[in-house]
Amino acid sequence: MTQNQSFITEFVLLGFSQNPTVQKIVFVVFLMVYIATIVGNMLIVVTILCSPALLGSPMYFFLAFLSFLESVFSSVITPKMIVDTLHKRKTISYTGCMIQLFAGHFLGGTEMIILTAMTYDHYVAICKPLHYSSITNWRLCGIMVGVAWTGGFLHSIILVLFTCQLSFCGPNVIDHFLF
Repeated sequence: MTQNQSFITEFVLLGFSQNPTVQKIVFVVFLMVYIATIVGNMLIVVTILCSPALLGSPMYFFLAFLSFLESVFSSVITPKMIVDTLHKRKTISYTGCMIQLFAGHFLGGTEMIILTAMTYDHYVAICKPLHYSSITNWRLCGIMVGVAWTGGFLHSIILVLFTCQLSFCGPNVIDHFLF
């Protein structure tokens, strides 16, 4: 692996607006949406975990797992973005950027594979209802969750390893609010 030849230590994120009034509005709106996302997803997880009838179904197991993943995935970028709306200088370190890139792709990839597993679960429930309990058992659910974690990790580690080898030839000012 070759060493990255650039000496960029941080990126400057321009964000949504430089207007302080707009930044305060964006802060409040995004904070409310973030809190609603976390609370909503955690309510789904707690409801499923507290109900033995729901927890006994693979469909609700996957739904609880998906809600948990969505809460964590939302927490990768959003808190930094919300905090940056109140700061004049919005920066992220090179290492922080790579960690955010890894976490975003890891959790996003895992989420996509879980959605695929949920699709398979629904297919079996609809097309083979008499065989559902023998096909979609807890062993298969565990394998699908393991494949989701592994697939998300492999996707993100490969992406980050290739990205770290690139040299940055442009300015470190990015007209965006993340990465």
